[in-house]
Amino acid sequence: MNLLTPHEMDVALRLDLSTFIHRTFLELNPGTPYRHSEYIDVIASKLRDCFLGRTRRLIINLPPRHTKSIAASVAFPAWVLGLNPSARIIACSYAQDLANKHSMDTRAVMESPWFKRAFRARLSRERNAMQEFTTTAKGSRLATSIGGVLTGRGGDFLIIDDPTKPEDAISDAMRKKANEWFDSTLYSQQNDRTTSCIILIMHRLHEDDLTGHVLEQEPWERISFPVIAEQDEAISYDTPLGPRTYRRSLGGILHPDRETPETLAQTRATIGEYHYAGQYMQAPAPLGGGLVKLVWLQRYSLDEKPASFDQIVCSWDTANKPTELADYSAGTVWGVKDGHAYLLHVVREKMNYPQLKRTVAQVAHEYRATTILIEDKAAGTQLIQELRQDGIHGVQAYEPRGDKLMRLHAQTATMESGFVHVPERAPWLAEYLHELTTFPGSRYDDQVDSTSQALEWIKCGQNNLGLLLYYREENARRRAAQGACQYG
Repeated sequence: MNLLTPHEMDVALRLDLSTFIHRTFLELNPGTPYRHSEYIDVIASKLRDCFLGRTRRLIINLPPRHTKSIAASVAFPAWVLGLNPSARIIACSYAQDLANKHSMDTRAVMESPWFKRAFRARLSRERNAMQEFTTTAKGSRLATSIGGVLTGRGGDFLIIDDPTKPEDAISDAMRKKANEWFDSTLYSQQNDRTTSCIILIMHRLHEDDLTGHVLEQEPWERISFPVIAEQDEAISYDTPLGPRTYRRSLGGILHPDRETPETLAQTRATIGEYHYAGQYMQAPAPLGGGLVKLVWLQRYSLDEKPASFDQIVCSWDTANKPTELADYSAGTVWGVKDGHAYLLHVVREKMNYPQLKRTVAQVAHEYRATTILIEDKAAGTQLIQELRQDGIHGVQAYEPRGDKLMRLHAQTATMESGFVHVPERAPWLAEYLHELTTFPGSRYDDQVDSTSQALEWIKCGQNNLGLLLYYREENARRRAAQGACQYG
């Protein structure tokens, strides 16, 4: 920063929100060194897209203490009002005190000499309160809390920063309060439904937190930053100097200048797995865990995958009705080799019936499926009939025995014994593993149903008699061991 002339700095502050965030941090934290990381450039770029009208719905999930509020609740409103002094901004947090602090920080930035030199926007003396201040061009920044009254107030930019406190996340009532307030109050305060932008920035707290809730309502652009990368990442973003790509390798720490493996391990031990999974990894898990343990699943690399398989099974869990758009349909593709099941691909989308039918056929063709397994109910029944009529081979009707919990439980011995393999990395892997390892407490179960259905078919198929006998012996051994522990 110090290498720029005053004029060059003014230009940079106007053009580059990341530079503005940097300067804002220094203004509010004198004497504290600013530690930059490229993910901040990504956040700045996505917020800039909101200002330019390219994005109208934006979610940013990232861990605590990673410049979240300074970027979105302080610097961004000041930058917007600097460039467009007539803009109207509503910014909210879980508590009014916190919202007021962000407002005061924005005001302090806009009253600083460097801001006044770079921007022509000026604060009005008519209304310059802690909760709301205005500009001489009639723009404004209003601070409120979740549950606050907004009657008659509209915004061009609606910013939600941490709608729920971590300690309130396990409360159904508190989560419902935040979600209902968004639906019934904040959403309707858009000045223009075609141009107004809503920004949600938070760390995850629960599967049904506000991030989970709004993703069910309409399409949002979502950028998620787990503190440790669970797969290779590549995020494209724009800068005033041209397009860039933010890359992070599997296991990479989001901000290595701020966190080390040791400090993260200490944090994990202190706050516990449940809170760490949500707040730091952006993958909230239900309390109590699930039936399937991650360590049971074997990992395979590309060079470890068998060159050929004895059979390929595509297993589908379809939405309840052919016309249902609210539910997910999920398909898992499994390669079977010597009794071992290798997960090759996962499809999980909200699809209408014609799209579902096309997708099932395309996936079967791409992987040369020998079996297409579909649960014989609702949309699945019609799908089975039409695929057979179309001459697609290997379509099998699956009739489930017992409830979802029982069906997955019946496959836990298969997994624990090391017969189920998943790839080391895949774009769909993190979401799949999260759902599988948190069931039955997870919000969704379509991938779980597809998996238990496939594994039951593989285990009980005519070509796997030897493996079936092994499973029976293994289950008998486990039951005997449990009985010895219980009654011995």
